[in-house]
Amino acid sequence: MERRLCAILAADVVGYSRLMELDEAGTLAELKRRRREILEPLVAEHRGRVVKVMGDGVLIEFGSAVHAVACAIALQKGMAEANAGAPDGPGIVLRIGVNLCDAIVEGADLYGEGVNVAARLQALTEPGGILVSGTAYDHVRNKVEAAFEELGPQSLKNLRDPVRVYRVAGGPPAPAPRRAADPSQEKPSIAVLPFANLSGDPEQAYFSDGITEDIVTGLSHFRQLFVVSRNSSFQYRDKQADLRRVADALGVRFIVEGSVRRSGNTLRVTAQLIDAATGSHLWAQRFDRELTDIFALQDEITRTIVASLAGQVEEADRRRALRKSGSDLTAYDLLLRGKHRLEKGSMEDVLAARGIFERVLEIDPDYAPGYVELAETYFYEAISDWSSAPEAAVEKLFELGHEAARLDPQDSRARLCLAFGYLRIKGNLEAAKAQVEEAIALNPNDLDNYCLKGFLSTYMGELEDVLWCTSEAIRRAPNMPEKCLHSRVMAEYLLGRYADAIATFARMSRPPIELIGWVAACYAELGREEEARAAAQQFRDRARTEKPGLATGDPVAWTAYWARRFPARDRASVERLLEGLRKAGFPV
Repeated sequence: MERRLCAILAADVVGYSRLMELDEAGTLAELKRRRREILEPLVAEHRGRVVKVMGDGVLIEFGSAVHAVACAIALQKGMAEANAGAPDGPGIVLRIGVNLCDAIVEGADLYGEGVNVAARLQALTEPGGILVSGTAYDHVRNKVEAAFEELGPQSLKNLRDPVRVYRVAGGPPAPAPRRAADPSQEKPSIAVLPFANLSGDPEQAYFSDGITEDIVTGLSHFRQLFVVSRNSSFQYRDKQADLRRVADALGVRFIVEGSVRRSGNTLRVTAQLIDAATGSHLWAQRFDRELTDIFALQDEITRTIVASLAGQVEEADRRRALRKSGSDLTAYDLLLRGKHRLEKGSMEDVLAARGIFERVLEIDPDYAPGYVELAETYFYEAISDWSSAPEAAVEKLFELGHEAARLDPQDSRARLCLAFGYLRIKGNLEAAKAQVEEAIALNPNDLDNYCLKGFLSTYMGELEDVLWCTSEAIRRAPNMPEKCLHSRVMAEYLLGRYADAIATFARMSRPPIELIGWVAACYAELGREEEARAAAQQFRDRARTEKPGLATGDPVAWTAYWARRFPARDRASVERLLEGLRKAGFPV
Protein backbone atom coordinates (compact mmCIF):
# COMPACT_ATOMS: atom_id res chain seq x y z
CA MET A 1 0.00 0.00 0.00
CA GLU A 2 1.10 3.56 -0.65
CA ARG A 3 2.11 5.71 2.31
CA ARG A 4 3.35 9.23 2.77
CA LEU A 5 4.45 11.46 5.62
CA CYS A 6 2.04 14.33 6.11
CA ALA A 7 0.44 16.62 8.68
CA ILE A 8 -3.29 16.11 9.23
CA LEU A 9 -5.63 18.88 10.40
CA ALA A 10 -9.04 17.70 11.62
CA ALA A 11 -11.70 20.31 12.46
CA ASP A 12 -15.37 20.22 13.36
CA VAL A 13 -18.13 22.68 14.25
CA VAL A 14 -19.09 22.94 17.93
CA GLY A 15 -22.80 22.32 18.53
CA TYR A 16 -23.49 21.58 14.87
CA SER A 17 -26.63 19.53 15.58
CA ARG A 18 -28.10 22.31 17.71
CA LEU A 19 -27.32 24.97 15.08
CA MET A 20 -29.07 22.84 12.46
CA GLU A 21 -32.02 22.31 14.80
CA LEU A 22 -32.42 26.05 15.30
CA ASP A 23 -31.84 27.21 11.72
CA GLU A 24 -30.94 24.55 9.18
CA ALA A 25 -30.95 26.74 6.08
CA GLY A 26 -29.10 29.62 7.74
CA THR A 27 -26.46 27.34 9.25
CA LEU A 28 -25.76 25.56 5.95
CA ALA A 29 -25.54 28.88 4.07
CA GLU A 30 -23.13 30.33 6.65
CA LEU A 31 -20.96 27.20 6.64
CA LYS A 32 -20.66 27.32 2.86
CA ARG A 33 -19.78 31.02 2.95
CA ARG A 34 -17.07 30.55 5.56
CA ARG A 35 -15.64 27.56 3.74
CA ARG A 36 -15.45 29.62 0.56
CA GLU A 37 -14.20 32.88 2.08
CA ILE A 38 -12.06 31.72 5.03
CA LEU A 39 -11.11 28.04 5.01
CA GLU A 40 -10.30 27.44 1.35
CA PRO A 41 -8.10 30.58 0.91
CA LEU A 42 -6.17 29.77 4.10
CA VAL A 43 -5.64 26.15 3.06
CA ALA A 44 -4.29 27.29 -0.31
CA GLU A 45 -2.08 29.93 1.34
CA HIS A 46 -0.50 27.29 3.61
CA ARG A 47 -0.12 24.76 0.78
CA GLY A 48 -2.70 22.33 2.07
CA ARG A 49 -5.31 20.08 0.46
CA VAL A 50 -8.85 19.45 1.61
CA VAL A 51 -9.12 15.65 1.77
CA LYS A 52 -12.83 15.51 2.56
CA VAL A 53 -15.70 17.45 4.08
CA MET A 54 -17.97 15.45 6.46
CA GLY A 55 -21.07 17.45 7.36
CA ASP A 56 -19.82 19.36 10.39
CA GLY A 57 -16.15 18.40 9.92
CA VAL A 58 -13.23 18.68 7.52
CA LEU A 59 -9.96 16.78 7.05
CA ILE A 60 -7.00 18.66 5.53
CA GLU A 61 -3.55 17.41 4.50
CA PHE A 62 -0.33 19.44 4.62
CA GLY A 63 3.18 18.54 3.58
CA SER A 64 4.57 20.28 6.68
CA ALA A 65 3.52 20.34 10.34
CA VAL A 66 4.52 24.03 10.43
CA HIS A 67 2.07 24.82 7.63
CA ALA A 68 -0.67 22.78 9.32
CA VAL A 69 -0.36 24.49 12.72
CA ALA A 70 0.02 27.95 11.15
CA CYS A 71 -3.14 27.32 9.12
CA ALA A 72 -5.00 26.12 12.22
CA ILE A 73 -4.10 29.31 14.10
CA ALA A 74 -5.13 31.51 11.17
CA LEU A 75 -8.36 29.57 10.75
CA GLN A 76 -9.40 30.03 14.38
CA LYS A 77 -8.58 33.73 14.14
CA GLY A 78 -10.62 34.10 10.94
CA MET A 79 -13.62 32.31 12.44
CA ALA A 80 -13.52 34.45 15.60
CA GLU A 81 -13.43 37.64 13.52
CA ALA A 82 -16.33 36.44 11.39
CA ASN A 83 -18.38 35.69 14.52
CA ALA A 84 -17.64 39.13 15.97
CA GLY A 85 -18.60 40.79 12.69
CA ALA A 86 -21.95 39.01 12.44
CA PRO A 87 -23.44 38.99 15.96
CA ASP A 88 -26.90 38.09 14.66
CA GLY A 89 -25.74 35.19 12.51
CA PRO A 90 -25.07 31.61 13.63
CA GLY A 91 -21.90 31.47 15.72
CA ILE A 92 -19.59 29.00 13.94
CA VAL A 93 -16.97 27.80 16.43
CA LEU A 94 -14.36 25.19 15.54
CA ARG A 95 -12.29 22.61 17.38
CA ILE A 96 -9.04 21.61 15.67
CA GLY A 97 -6.59 18.74 16.13
CA VAL A 98 -3.24 18.42 14.30
CA ASN A 99 -1.01 15.36 13.99
CA LEU A 100 2.11 14.51 11.98
CA CYS A 101 1.97 10.93 10.75
CA ASP A 102 2.70 8.31 8.13
CA ALA A 103 -0.69 7.99 6.43
CA ILE A 104 -2.08 5.35 4.08
CA VAL A 105 -2.99 6.78 0.67
CA GLU A 106 -5.94 5.44 -1.30
CA GLY A 107 -6.85 7.61 -4.25
CA ALA A 108 -7.56 11.09 -2.91
CA ASP A 109 -8.30 9.80 0.59
CA LEU A 110 -6.06 9.20 3.61
CA TYR A 111 -6.38 6.50 6.28
CA GLY A 112 -4.51 5.06 9.21
CA GLU A 113 -3.91 5.48 12.91
CA GLY A 114 -2.26 8.88 12.42
CA VAL A 115 -5.41 10.25 10.80
CA ASN A 116 -7.45 8.88 13.71
CA VAL A 117 -5.13 10.63 16.20
CA ALA A 118 -5.90 14.01 14.60
CA ALA A 119 -9.64 13.28 14.82
CA ARG A 120 -9.37 12.18 18.46
CA LEU A 121 -7.42 15.34 19.36
CA GLN A 122 -10.07 17.47 17.67
CA ALA A 123 -12.77 15.75 19.77
CA LEU A 124 -10.90 16.61 23.00
CA THR A 125 -10.28 20.25 22.14
CA GLU A 126 -12.04 23.17 23.82
CA PRO A 127 -14.34 25.22 21.55
CA GLY A 128 -12.16 27.62 19.60
CA GLY A 129 -9.01 25.73 20.58
CA ILE A 130 -6.24 23.72 18.92
CA LEU A 131 -4.57 20.56 20.20
CA VAL A 132 -1.31 19.33 18.64
CA SER A 133 0.24 15.87 18.99
CA GLY A 134 3.77 15.46 20.31
CA THR A 135 5.07 14.43 16.89
CA ALA A 136 3.74 17.62 15.33
CA TYR A 137 4.92 19.77 18.25
CA ASP A 138 8.49 18.49 17.86
CA HIS A 139 8.55 19.94 14.35
CA VAL A 140 6.82 23.29 14.99
CA ARG A 141 8.23 24.58 18.29
CA ASN A 142 10.06 27.85 17.77
CA LYS A 143 8.85 27.88 14.15
CA VAL A 144 5.35 29.35 14.51
CA GLU A 145 4.23 32.46 16.35
CA ALA A 146 2.42 30.70 19.16
CA ALA A 147 2.98 29.46 22.69
CA PHE A 148 2.23 25.87 23.63
CA GLU A 149 0.98 24.40 26.88
CA GLU A 150 2.05 20.82 27.57
CA LEU A 151 -0.87 18.61 28.64
CA GLY A 152 1.15 15.40 29.04
CA PRO A 153 0.30 11.92 27.72
CA GLN A 154 -3.42 11.49 26.98
CA SER A 155 -5.36 8.25 26.42
CA LEU A 156 -7.31 8.55 23.16
CA LYS A 157 -10.27 6.42 22.18
CA ASN A 158 -9.40 3.05 20.56
CA LEU A 159 -5.66 3.78 20.68
CA ARG A 160 -3.45 1.48 22.69
CA ASP A 161 -0.66 3.92 23.60
CA PRO A 162 -1.11 7.38 25.17
CA VAL A 163 -0.30 10.39 22.95
CA ARG A 164 1.68 13.46 24.04
CA VAL A 165 -0.59 16.46 23.63
CA TYR A 166 0.06 20.22 23.51
CA ARG A 167 -2.46 23.04 23.47
CA VAL A 168 -1.89 26.15 21.40
CA ALA A 169 -2.04 29.03 23.89
CA GLY A 170 -2.35 32.77 23.50
CA GLY A 171 -4.80 32.68 20.63
CA PRO A 172 -8.00 34.71 20.37
CA PRO A 173 -10.62 33.99 23.03
CA ALA A 174 -13.02 31.34 21.84
CA PRO A 175 -16.58 32.63 21.52
CA ALA A 176 -19.12 30.39 23.23
CA PRO A 177 -21.66 28.61 21.04
CA ARG A 178 -24.73 30.79 20.66
CA ARG A 179 -28.16 29.73 21.82
CA ALA A 180 -31.29 31.08 20.24
CA ALA A 181 -33.57 30.61 23.22
CA ASP A 182 -33.86 29.43 26.78
CA PRO A 183 -33.90 25.62 26.53
CA SER A 184 -36.71 25.47 29.08
CA GLN A 185 -38.94 27.00 26.39
CA GLU A 186 -38.20 24.20 23.90
CA LYS A 187 -38.42 20.43 23.84
CA PRO A 188 -36.25 18.89 26.55
CA SER A 189 -32.55 19.22 25.82
CA ILE A 190 -29.95 16.88 27.27
CA ALA A 191 -26.19 16.41 27.27
CA VAL A 192 -24.39 13.23 28.27
CA LEU A 193 -21.03 14.04 29.82
CA PRO A 194 -18.24 11.47 29.36
CA PHE A 195 -18.51 8.85 32.08
CA ALA A 196 -15.53 9.04 34.42
CA ASN A 197 -13.10 6.13 34.42
CA LEU A 198 -12.50 5.42 38.13
CA SER A 199 -10.73 2.12 37.55
CA GLY A 200 -7.22 3.56 37.90
CA ASP A 201 -6.41 1.90 34.58
CA PRO A 202 -6.27 4.19 31.51
CA GLU A 203 -6.92 1.10 29.36
CA GLN A 204 -10.50 1.04 30.70
CA ALA A 205 -11.25 4.47 29.25
CA TYR A 206 -12.54 2.86 26.05
CA PHE A 207 -15.35 1.22 28.03
CA SER A 208 -16.52 4.42 29.77
CA ASP A 209 -16.27 6.33 26.48
CA GLY A 210 -18.19 3.56 24.70
CA ILE A 211 -21.04 3.71 27.21
CA THR A 212 -21.22 7.49 26.85
CA GLU A 213 -21.32 7.37 23.06
CA ASP A 214 -23.95 4.63 23.03
CA ILE A 215 -26.19 6.58 25.42
CA VAL A 216 -25.94 9.65 23.16
CA THR A 217 -26.87 7.53 20.14
CA GLY A 218 -29.71 5.78 21.97
CA LEU A 219 -31.27 8.99 23.24
CA SER A 220 -31.06 10.58 19.80
CA HIS A 221 -33.69 8.08 18.58
CA PHE A 222 -36.28 9.84 20.78
CA ARG A 223 -37.47 12.66 18.55
CA GLN A 224 -39.05 14.47 21.50
CA LEU A 225 -35.55 15.08 22.91
CA PHE A 226 -32.80 17.40 21.74
CA VAL A 227 -29.52 15.57 22.39
CA VAL A 228 -26.20 17.38 22.19
CA SER A 229 -23.67 15.58 19.99
CA ARG A 230 -20.81 13.64 21.56
CA ASN A 231 -18.30 16.07 20.04
CA SER A 232 -19.75 18.88 22.13
CA SER A 233 -20.06 16.95 25.39
CA PHE A 234 -16.66 15.23 25.14
CA GLN A 235 -14.86 18.53 25.59
CA TYR A 236 -15.58 18.05 29.32
CA ARG A 237 -13.86 14.67 29.48
CA ASP A 238 -11.69 14.26 32.62
CA LYS A 239 -12.58 17.77 33.82
CA GLN A 240 -14.27 19.02 36.96
CA ALA A 241 -16.85 21.58 35.87
CA ASP A 242 -19.84 23.33 37.36
CA LEU A 243 -22.85 21.57 35.85
CA ARG A 244 -24.92 24.73 35.56
CA ARG A 245 -22.15 26.39 33.55
CA VAL A 246 -21.78 23.31 31.40
CA ALA A 247 -25.52 23.25 30.74
CA ASP A 248 -25.50 26.93 29.87
CA ALA A 249 -22.55 26.54 27.49
CA LEU A 250 -24.14 23.58 25.72
CA GLY A 251 -27.65 25.06 25.76
CA VAL A 252 -29.32 22.18 27.61
CA ARG A 253 -31.57 21.72 30.60
CA PHE A 254 -30.66 18.17 31.62
CA ILE A 255 -27.25 16.65 32.26
CA VAL A 256 -26.40 12.95 32.45
CA GLU A 257 -23.17 12.04 34.20
CA GLY A 258 -21.76 8.81 35.54
CA SER A 259 -18.72 6.74 36.31
CA VAL A 260 -17.21 3.33 35.62
CA ARG A 261 -15.13 1.41 38.15
CA ARG A 262 -13.54 -1.99 37.59
CA SER A 263 -12.34 -4.12 40.48
CA GLY A 264 -11.04 -7.57 39.64
CA ASN A 265 -13.76 -9.37 37.75
CA THR A 266 -16.58 -7.00 38.72
CA LEU A 267 -17.70 -3.74 37.21
CA ARG A 268 -19.73 -0.92 38.76
CA VAL A 269 -21.38 1.69 36.58
CA THR A 270 -23.32 4.61 38.07
CA ALA A 271 -25.48 7.09 36.18
CA GLN A 272 -27.58 10.05 37.24
CA LEU A 273 -29.88 12.58 35.60
CA ILE A 274 -29.66 16.18 36.82
CA ASP A 275 -31.94 19.12 36.16
CA ALA A 276 -29.29 21.78 35.61
CA ALA A 277 -31.78 24.61 36.12
CA THR A 278 -32.36 23.59 39.75
CA GLY A 279 -29.38 21.33 40.44
CA SER A 280 -31.75 18.58 41.60
CA HIS A 281 -31.12 14.90 40.98
CA LEU A 282 -34.08 13.40 39.14
CA TRP A 283 -32.88 9.82 38.75
CA ALA A 284 -29.90 7.70 39.70
CA GLN A 285 -29.02 4.06 39.22
CA ARG A 286 -26.09 1.77 39.96
CA PHE A 287 -25.16 -1.36 38.04
CA ASP A 288 -22.95 -4.04 39.60
CA ARG A 289 -22.10 -6.79 37.14
CA GLU A 290 -19.71 -9.68 36.71
CA LEU A 291 -17.24 -8.91 33.97
CA THR A 292 -17.69 -11.72 31.43
CA ASP A 293 -18.44 -10.33 27.97
CA ILE A 294 -17.57 -6.66 28.39
CA PHE A 295 -19.26 -5.54 25.17
CA ALA A 296 -22.50 -7.38 25.93
CA LEU A 297 -22.37 -5.78 29.38
CA GLN A 298 -21.90 -2.36 27.81
CA ASP A 299 -24.97 -2.92 25.61
CA GLU A 300 -27.08 -4.07 28.57
CA ILE A 301 -26.20 -1.07 30.73
CA THR A 302 -26.68 1.37 27.86
CA ARG A 303 -30.12 0.00 26.97
CA THR A 304 -31.31 0.26 30.56
CA ILE A 305 -30.02 3.80 31.04
CA VAL A 306 -31.50 5.05 27.76
CA ALA A 307 -34.95 3.51 28.33
CA SER A 308 -35.09 4.93 31.85
CA LEU A 309 -33.79 8.39 30.96
CA ALA A 310 -36.31 9.09 28.21
CA GLY A 311 -39.27 8.53 30.55
CA GLN A 312 -37.68 10.45 33.41
CA VAL A 313 -36.97 13.48 31.23
CA GLU A 314 -40.53 13.61 29.88
CA GLU A 315 -42.01 13.19 33.36
CA ALA A 316 -39.85 16.02 34.73
CA ASP A 317 -40.90 18.29 31.88
CA ARG A 318 -44.53 17.29 32.29
CA ARG A 319 -44.50 18.36 35.94
CA ARG A 320 -42.93 21.65 34.91
CA ALA A 321 -45.53 22.22 32.17
CA LEU A 322 -48.43 21.56 34.54
CA ARG A 323 -47.06 24.20 36.93
CA LYS A 324 -46.71 26.89 34.28
CA SER A 325 -49.30 29.61 33.78
CA GLY A 326 -51.48 29.59 30.69
CA SER A 327 -49.78 32.69 29.29
CA ASP A 328 -46.34 31.05 29.48
CA LEU A 329 -47.04 27.89 27.50
CA THR A 330 -45.19 26.83 24.35
CA ALA A 331 -46.37 24.22 21.85
CA TYR A 332 -44.32 21.59 23.66
CA ASP A 333 -45.77 22.52 27.08
CA LEU A 334 -49.28 22.28 25.66
CA LEU A 335 -48.43 18.90 24.16
CA LEU A 336 -47.45 17.59 27.60
CA ARG A 337 -50.61 18.98 29.17
CA GLY A 338 -52.71 17.34 26.48
CA LYS A 339 -51.00 13.98 27.00
CA HIS A 340 -51.72 14.26 30.72
CA ARG A 341 -55.44 14.66 30.01
CA LEU A 342 -55.49 11.97 27.31
CA GLU A 343 -54.05 9.33 29.64
CA LYS A 344 -57.13 9.61 31.86
CA GLY A 345 -59.18 8.13 29.01
CA SER A 346 -62.71 9.38 29.72
CA MET A 347 -64.77 11.03 26.99
CA GLU A 348 -64.42 14.39 28.72
CA ASP A 349 -60.64 14.04 28.98
CA VAL A 350 -60.20 12.81 25.41
CA LEU A 351 -62.14 15.74 24.00
CA ALA A 352 -60.33 18.21 26.27
CA ALA A 353 -56.98 16.77 25.11
CA ARG A 354 -58.12 17.11 21.50
CA GLY A 355 -58.76 20.81 22.01
CA ILE A 356 -55.28 21.23 23.53
CA PHE A 357 -53.58 19.42 20.63
CA GLU A 358 -55.48 21.57 18.14
CA ARG A 359 -54.03 24.63 19.91
CA VAL A 360 -50.58 23.06 19.56
CA LEU A 361 -50.99 22.86 15.80
CA GLU A 362 -52.29 26.43 15.63
CA ILE A 363 -49.00 27.52 17.20
CA ASP A 364 -46.87 25.23 15.00
CA PRO A 365 -48.67 23.71 11.98
CA ASP A 366 -45.58 21.59 11.11
CA TYR A 367 -45.10 20.00 14.55
CA ALA A 368 -45.24 16.25 13.89
CA PRO A 369 -45.74 15.18 17.56
CA GLY A 370 -48.85 17.37 17.65
CA TYR A 371 -50.37 15.39 14.78
CA VAL A 372 -49.46 12.10 16.49
CA GLU A 373 -51.18 13.05 19.74
CA LEU A 374 -54.21 14.51 17.99
CA ALA A 375 -54.51 11.25 16.03
CA GLU A 376 -54.49 9.35 19.33
CA THR A 377 -57.60 11.21 20.47
CA TYR A 378 -59.41 9.86 17.39
CA PHE A 379 -58.09 6.37 18.16
CA TYR A 380 -59.62 6.61 21.64
CA GLU A 381 -62.89 7.76 20.10
CA ALA A 382 -62.92 5.06 17.40
CA ILE A 383 -62.66 2.23 19.97
CA SER A 384 -65.02 3.87 22.48
CA ASP A 385 -68.71 3.23 23.07
CA TRP A 386 -69.53 6.93 23.21
CA SER A 387 -68.62 8.05 19.70
CA SER A 388 -71.45 9.15 17.43
CA ALA A 389 -69.23 8.84 14.33
CA PRO A 390 -66.60 6.11 14.81
CA GLU A 391 -65.99 5.72 11.04
CA ALA A 392 -65.14 9.42 10.73
CA ALA A 393 -62.81 9.10 13.73
CA VAL A 394 -60.99 6.24 11.99
CA GLU A 395 -60.47 8.28 8.84
CA LYS A 396 -59.21 11.23 10.87
CA LEU A 397 -56.81 8.97 12.75
CA PHE A 398 -55.12 7.76 9.57
CA GLU A 399 -55.12 11.21 7.96
CA LEU A 400 -53.29 12.71 10.95
CA GLY A 401 -50.95 9.74 11.38
CA HIS A 402 -49.80 9.86 7.76
CA GLU A 403 -49.35 13.64 7.98
CA ALA A 404 -47.10 13.20 11.04
CA ALA A 405 -45.01 10.60 9.18
CA ARG A 406 -44.73 12.95 6.20
CA LEU A 407 -43.61 15.89 8.33
CA ASP A 408 -41.03 13.82 10.22
CA PRO A 409 -40.18 10.48 8.57
CA GLN A 410 -37.84 9.70 11.50
CA ASP A 411 -40.55 9.93 14.17
CA SER A 412 -41.21 6.39 15.37
CA ARG A 413 -44.31 7.49 17.30
CA ALA A 414 -46.09 8.33 14.04
CA ARG A 415 -45.47 4.77 12.82
CA LEU A 416 -46.64 3.37 16.15
CA CYS A 417 -49.85 5.37 15.96
CA LEU A 418 -50.58 3.98 12.50
CA ALA A 419 -49.78 0.45 13.67
CA PHE A 420 -52.33 0.79 16.49
CA GLY A 421 -54.93 1.93 13.98
CA TYR A 422 -54.30 -0.92 11.57
CA LEU A 423 -54.33 -3.49 14.39
CA ARG A 424 -57.12 -2.39 16.70
CA ILE A 425 -59.48 -0.74 14.22
CA LYS A 426 -58.93 -2.18 10.74
CA GLY A 427 -57.67 -5.60 11.81
CA ASN A 428 -55.00 -5.47 9.09
CA LEU A 429 -52.23 -7.44 10.77
CA GLU A 430 -49.77 -7.23 7.86
CA ALA A 431 -50.06 -3.42 7.60
CA ALA A 432 -49.73 -3.12 11.39
CA LYS A 433 -46.62 -5.32 11.34
CA ALA A 434 -44.98 -3.19 8.65
CA GLN A 435 -45.59 -0.02 10.64
CA VAL A 436 -44.41 -1.38 14.00
CA GLU A 437 -41.26 -2.85 12.50
CA GLU A 438 -40.50 0.54 10.97
CA ALA A 439 -41.06 2.10 14.41
CA ILE A 440 -38.57 -0.32 15.98
CA ALA A 441 -36.02 0.42 13.26
CA LEU A 442 -36.40 4.16 13.88
CA ASN A 443 -36.24 3.83 17.67
CA PRO A 444 -35.03 0.50 19.05
CA ASN A 445 -35.16 1.90 22.60
CA ASP A 446 -38.87 2.76 22.91
CA LEU A 447 -40.66 0.15 25.05
CA ASP A 448 -44.03 0.84 23.46
CA ASN A 449 -42.74 -0.47 20.12
CA TYR A 450 -41.96 -3.86 21.65
CA CYS A 451 -45.20 -3.96 23.63
CA LEU A 452 -47.32 -3.44 20.53
CA LYS A 453 -45.31 -5.90 18.46
CA GLY A 454 -45.82 -8.42 21.26
CA PHE A 455 -49.61 -8.17 20.91
CA LEU A 456 -49.39 -8.25 17.12
CA SER A 457 -47.17 -11.35 17.13
CA THR A 458 -49.60 -13.10 19.49
CA TYR A 459 -52.49 -12.51 17.13
CA MET A 460 -50.38 -13.67 14.16
CA GLY A 461 -49.32 -16.87 15.94
CA GLU A 462 -45.63 -15.88 16.01
CA LEU A 463 -45.29 -16.86 19.65
CA GLU A 464 -41.50 -17.00 19.93
CA ASP A 465 -41.43 -13.42 18.62
CA VAL A 466 -43.72 -12.46 21.52
CA LEU A 467 -41.20 -13.78 24.03
CA TRP A 468 -38.40 -11.95 22.20
CA CYS A 469 -40.31 -8.65 22.26
CA THR A 470 -40.98 -8.92 25.99
CA SER A 471 -37.39 -9.90 26.70
CA GLU A 472 -36.14 -6.88 24.73
CA ALA A 473 -38.45 -4.62 26.74
CA ILE A 474 -37.29 -6.14 30.03
CA ARG A 475 -33.63 -5.79 29.03
CA ARG A 476 -34.16 -2.09 28.42
CA ALA A 477 -36.19 -1.41 31.56
CA PRO A 478 -36.55 -4.08 34.26
CA ASN A 479 -39.32 -1.97 35.85
CA MET A 480 -41.15 -1.63 32.56
CA PRO A 481 -44.88 -0.92 32.23
CA GLU A 482 -46.99 -3.98 33.00
CA LYS A 483 -48.74 -3.79 29.64
CA CYS A 484 -45.60 -5.29 28.08
CA LEU A 485 -46.23 -8.48 30.08
CA HIS A 486 -49.79 -8.89 28.80
CA SER A 487 -48.89 -10.54 25.49
CA ARG A 488 -46.29 -12.76 27.19
CA VAL A 489 -48.96 -14.35 29.41
CA MET A 490 -51.01 -15.15 26.30
CA ALA A 491 -48.04 -16.52 24.35
CA GLU A 492 -46.89 -18.72 27.22
CA TYR A 493 -50.41 -20.15 27.55
CA LEU A 494 -50.60 -20.92 23.82
CA LEU A 495 -47.16 -22.55 23.97
CA GLY A 496 -48.37 -24.78 26.80
CA ARG A 497 -46.08 -23.12 29.33
CA TYR A 498 -48.85 -22.67 31.87
CA ALA A 499 -46.66 -22.34 34.97
CA ASP A 500 -44.54 -19.68 33.22
CA ALA A 501 -47.70 -17.77 32.27
CA ILE A 502 -48.89 -17.83 35.90
CA ALA A 503 -45.47 -16.57 37.07
CA THR A 504 -45.53 -13.74 34.51
CA PHE A 505 -49.07 -12.81 35.57
CA ALA A 506 -47.92 -12.67 39.21
CA ARG A 507 -45.54 -9.81 38.31
CA MET A 508 -48.50 -7.56 37.49
CA SER A 509 -50.06 -5.49 40.27
CA ARG A 510 -53.22 -4.53 38.34
CA PRO A 511 -53.73 -6.89 35.39
CA PRO A 512 -56.52 -6.14 32.90
CA ILE A 513 -59.69 -8.13 33.43
CA GLU A 514 -59.33 -10.41 30.39
CA LEU A 515 -55.90 -11.56 31.53
CA ILE A 516 -57.51 -13.01 34.65
CA GLY A 517 -59.44 -15.28 32.29
CA TRP A 518 -56.18 -16.43 30.66
CA VAL A 519 -54.60 -17.27 34.01
CA ALA A 520 -57.77 -19.12 35.08
CA ALA A 521 -57.38 -21.22 31.93
CA CYS A 522 -53.72 -21.86 32.89
CA TYR A 523 -54.76 -23.19 36.30
CA ALA A 524 -57.42 -25.35 34.68
CA GLU A 525 -54.97 -26.86 32.18
CA LEU A 526 -52.63 -27.71 35.07
CA GLY A 527 -55.48 -29.43 36.95
CA ARG A 528 -55.40 -26.85 39.74
CA GLU A 529 -59.18 -26.63 39.81
CA GLU A 530 -59.60 -24.64 43.03
CA GLU A 531 -57.29 -21.86 41.84
CA ALA A 532 -58.98 -21.92 38.42
CA ARG A 533 -62.42 -21.40 40.03
CA ALA A 534 -61.05 -18.62 42.25
CA ALA A 535 -59.60 -16.78 39.23
CA ALA A 536 -62.87 -17.22 37.32
CA GLN A 537 -64.79 -15.75 40.26
CA GLN A 538 -62.39 -12.81 40.41
CA PHE A 539 -63.12 -12.21 36.71
CA ARG A 540 -66.89 -12.24 37.36
CA ASP A 541 -66.57 -9.87 40.30
CA ARG A 542 -64.76 -7.30 38.17
CA ALA A 543 -67.06 -7.90 35.20
CA ARG A 544 -70.07 -6.69 37.21
CA THR A 545 -68.69 -3.17 37.06
CA GLU A 546 -66.30 -3.26 34.09
CA LYS A 547 -68.20 -5.53 31.66
CA PRO A 548 -71.91 -5.40 32.60
CA GLY A 549 -72.88 -7.00 29.27
CA LEU A 550 -71.40 -10.30 30.48
CA ALA A 551 -73.60 -10.49 33.59
CA THR A 552 -76.30 -12.51 31.79
CA GLY A 553 -74.15 -15.61 31.42
CA ASP A 554 -75.16 -15.93 27.76
CA PRO A 555 -72.56 -18.24 26.08
CA VAL A 556 -72.95 -16.38 22.76
CA ALA A 557 -72.10 -13.05 24.42
CA TRP A 558 -69.18 -14.57 26.32
CA THR A 559 -67.72 -16.24 23.21
CA ALA A 560 -68.08 -13.02 21.21
CA TYR A 561 -66.32 -11.11 24.01
CA TRP A 562 -63.28 -13.41 23.95
CA ALA A 563 -63.15 -13.35 20.15
CA ARG A 564 -63.00 -9.53 20.27
CA ARG A 565 -60.35 -9.52 22.98
CA PHE A 566 -58.22 -12.11 21.19
CA PRO A 567 -58.52 -11.45 17.44
CA ALA A 568 -56.09 -14.21 16.42
CA ARG A 569 -55.59 -14.98 12.75
CA ASP A 570 -55.47 -18.71 13.52
CA ARG A 571 -58.87 -20.00 14.67
CA ALA A 572 -57.15 -22.93 16.40
CA SER A 573 -55.52 -20.51 18.84
CA VAL A 574 -58.93 -19.04 19.72
CA GLU A 575 -60.35 -22.54 20.24
CA ARG A 576 -57.42 -23.39 22.48
CA LEU A 577 -58.21 -20.41 24.70
CA LEU A 578 -61.92 -21.23 24.77
CA GLU A 579 -61.14 -24.80 25.76
CA GLY A 580 -59.15 -23.66 28.79
CA LEU A 581 -61.86 -21.17 29.73
CA ARG A 582 -64.51 -23.92 29.64
CA LYS A 583 -62.37 -26.06 31.95
CA ALA A 584 -62.17 -23.08 34.32
CA GLY A 585 -65.98 -22.75 34.35
CA PHE A 586 -66.59 -19.90 31.91
CA PRO A 587 -69.82 -20.18 29.85
CA VAL A 588 -68.21 -20.26 26.39
